[in-house]
Order: sequence, then structure tokens, then C-alpha cells
Amino acid sequence: MQSDGTTRAPGAAWDGIPIIDTHIHLFDIDRPQGVPFPDPSRPILYKTALPPRYRRIVAPFGIRGAIVVECSNWIEDNQWVLDVTEKDTFFVGMVGNLEVGGPEFALHLERVRKSPLFLGIRYGNLWGRNLCAALGKPQFIADLRLLADAGLVLDTFCGFNDVPSLSAVVRISDLVPNLRIVIDHLPAFQRSKQMDARSTYESSMRELAERSQVFVKISEFLRGADGKPSLGAETIRQSLDEIYGVFGPDRSIYGSDWPVSDTLGTYEEVLGTACAFFLTKGRAIAEKCLWRNSIAAYRWVPREAGQRVIDKVC
Repeated sequence: MQSDGTTRAPGAAWDGIPIIDTHIHLFDIDRPQGVPFPDPSRPILYKTALPPRYRRIVAPFGIRGAIVVECSNWIEDNQWVLDVTEKDTFFVGMVGNLEVGGPEFALHLERVRKSPLFLGIRYGNLWGRNLCAALGKPQFIADLRLLADAGLVLDTFCGFNDVPSLSAVVRISDLVPNLRIVIDHLPAFQRSKQMDARSTYESSMRELAERSQVFVKISEFLRGADGKPSLGAETIRQSLDEIYGVFGPDRSIYGSDWPVSDTLGTYEEVLGTACAFFLTKGRAIAEKCLWRNSIAAYRWVPREAGQRVIDKVC
């Protein structure tokens, strides 16, 4: 473990546990049409992120597979990601972007769900959208019911400080109870929430604790309230303990948010911090949070022999 207590040397923190990274992004800045994300003004991020680069970075760390989360609001890029991941069996699926409540949602859903790699969609406070505003539209809920009936998942992003949007997640789970939901980046959200909305936040968390179909992604945990990696090991541990206390060992999953994570630290630092935390709960629980729970949340299917170890009973 390094001096700040957040990471361990390669191979030590994860102790041979096979890991599924449930949150990475892929994009190619050299495409003729460019990319909507990231912006060229962010040089740390504005580098092509394709499978060979990710594989090279994670090779020493026990990563057996990854799920790609769409970072483009262009509808055509769902197919672009599917095409890229189809060619590389390291990737067990992708979470796409469709306009829930839009006039062509059902049409687009029918098209992309034909791929076994399409696991669900992401919707939240990004790309000019707002969870609370969308919740008041009947077609929004109708489309989420289509998503649930298709056996697909909803990833939600509430931003980093919009407490009412967390309440919207609770409401969605009530209105569409058979929909599996994954809350992205909750550690960063929790840390930067408005203090005057603390009671609303805690109320939502109590509600979510009772909903077995709602999972939390342990991701963006190095991000401080100022958006920078300014946290000490004890602050991180307390934050993750609070979230884990709500969602427990069966509904917590790991995601790196690579390559956005490069703005906060190295991949080894991100993974090492997560593994060190989960291992404080015991190896069996660490195995659940680092890969077993991702199957329950996303229902992905192994594509490589190294991923099939997941079928074994430890």
C-alpha cells in the first residue's frame, strides 16, 4: 500500500480476484466526424480511447472484461460502440444512449437490442437532460417499461450535486418496479451534495436500501467536492462505507470511469483503492463487488475463457 493508504502494488490489492470493470468509455478523436466527448480543451482526456489502449493499461491488474458506457449523445454512436466491442471479446457489453420519451425510442430500442452486447441505456443529468423534468412525462415512464420488459438495465447519472434527481431514481423504481437500475458515480455525488439537502439525500438513500433491483456503482470515488483528487484515504473509506452500508454486498459493483479517471489518478490507483476497500469486507464480498454482482446488474454473458471462471463456485 502506498503512503496515503489508498493503493497497493500491482497484483497485491486484488489478490488474484477476477475483475469486471463496469464503467469505461471508448471513443476515437480521429474519426472524420470527430466526437462530442471529450472536448479538445481537456488534453488529458482528448486522446483516442480504443480497446488496445485499455487492454494495455489493465493487463497487469486482473481485469477479465469490461462494460462500455456510451459517452456520446449521437444516436449513431450506439452502433459504433457495438461494432467496436463486437470485434473484441474482452468487452462483455455496452450501455447505450437512447432518448427516453423521444418519438423514436421504441424503434431505436428494437434495433440495438438485437445485439447480445447491448445491455441497457444511460439516462440522467447529462446532454441537456434532467431526470426530474423527464419523470413528469408519461411517455418517459412508458419507454422505461419497454426497457424493463426487454430485460435491459437503466444506468442513471444524477450529476454531482442534484439531490432531487436521487429522489427521482426512487420514484422511477416505484413506477417501473421490474426495471434494474444502476446509479453511477454516487461517491462523487454524495461528497458534493448540498448540505441543506442532506435530509432529502438521506431519505432517498433509506428508500433505495429497500429496493433490491437498484445497484450502486462504486466509481468516481477519488473525486473531491472541488472536482479534484484532493481526498485522503480516511475520507474515501468513510464515504464508501456509508454507501456500502446502504446497498450492501449484493448491490455494489466496481467501475473505473476510464479514461475520465485519468484526471484523478492512474488506473492502478483507482483499482487499488476500490480493491483495498472491498477486501476489508472479506475476500468473498470483494469477489461479489468486483465481478459477481455485475452479472446480476447487467446480465452479461462471458465471451472468453477467462470470464467463464465467473461461473465457478468459490
